[in-house]
Amino acid sequence: MEEEALARYRAKRDFARTPEPSGDEEAPAGAGRFVVQEHHATSMHWDLRLERDGVLVSWAVPKGIPPDPRVDHLAVHTEDHPLLYLDFEGDIPKGEYGGGRMRVWDRGTYTCQKWEDAEVMVTLAGERARGRYVLIRTGGDQWLLHRQDPAEDPTRERMPATLRPGPMTEGPLPEDPDAWSFEPTLGGHRVVVSSEGGRARVVDGAGDDLTSRLPELRDLGRALGAVSTALEGEVVVTGADGRPDAGALARRLEARGDAAARRLATRSPAAFLAADVVWLEGHDTTPLPFRQRRLLLERLEVAGPAWRTTPSAPGEGTTLLAAATDQGLAGVVARRLDGPRTPENVRHTPVPSSERR
Repeated sequence: MEEEALARYRAKRDFARTPEPSGDEEAPAGAGRFVVQEHHATSMHWDLRLERDGVLVSWAVPKGIPPDPRVDHLAVHTEDHPLLYLDFEGDIPKGEYGGGRMRVWDRGTYTCQKWEDAEVMVTLAGERARGRYVLIRTGGDQWLLHRQDPAEDPTRERMPATLRPGPMTEGPLPEDPDAWSFEPTLGGHRVVVSSEGGRARVVDGAGDDLTSRLPELRDLGRALGAVSTALEGEVVVTGADGRPDAGALARRLEARGDAAARRLATRSPAAFLAADVVWLEGHDTTPLPFRQRRLLLERLEVAGPAWRTTPSAPGEGTTLLAAATDQGLAGVVARRLDGPRTPENVRHTPVPSSERR
């Protein structure tokens, strides 16, 4: 029975190339175990695998395990996997089926309330995935994954689709610098990058969706994984001299069509500089003091090929403005350390154009 169940799994893989278990290995005995793996394949997704009858019955879940009963997630039934996949982590070679990095996102045990051809009802007991879930078949290999229990966090809300960068107050540096944190600004385009289920979206202050024009930022969603968050910052393009190139940035933002966007991304790559967190795991973070929001931002470890965290220098406004002037940057943003994210608590001091070098 087990051999027959794994026939489809084996037929899809070349075990001389992939590090995945073949299913021929001796597997430890167990019952009622599950694993959720984060799979960085061509299309990022999460794989839910439930131990049953000597194999792991598997579903690919593009947006991950839903934490809230108000939102159902698509789940695609895939081939059964061998039990050793409970602990599998590694890089499946490019060109192989499912090529990409795979890591364990959560594991644990489950109890089964129902297992039928069109409905599977289980209670998961993992570190991240906990509670009652039901898988409902909608046709063919297409299923829905629904959380039956209330959200573990009863105050969790859905991320608004209308998040935009907030306004700032223009003016001189604050007179009480010790109450503020300062960061350089490069004169880029201010945006909010939101990410849910490993998929990033870029929206500017006018509400324009720039995601398709900035394809290099899509991988930021993959880097954030299952974290639901929205980051405020600026998108910049630098020229050959390493300085911000306003013309190249404008051309990137005016690109129309995927082919043109990819071509410009190769020629003039953009970078996102994250400066603040405005949404995190079901909660508006703008009422929090910046001191706390900055800690949340640093814990997200926003650092990658086309994104990084803007440096923050509490109390160093004068020094930073002088450095910005010397380096030909646009100016300095000040954020009140103990204040919420309001226009009065976010100030922009530009470097006069006549002083830029």
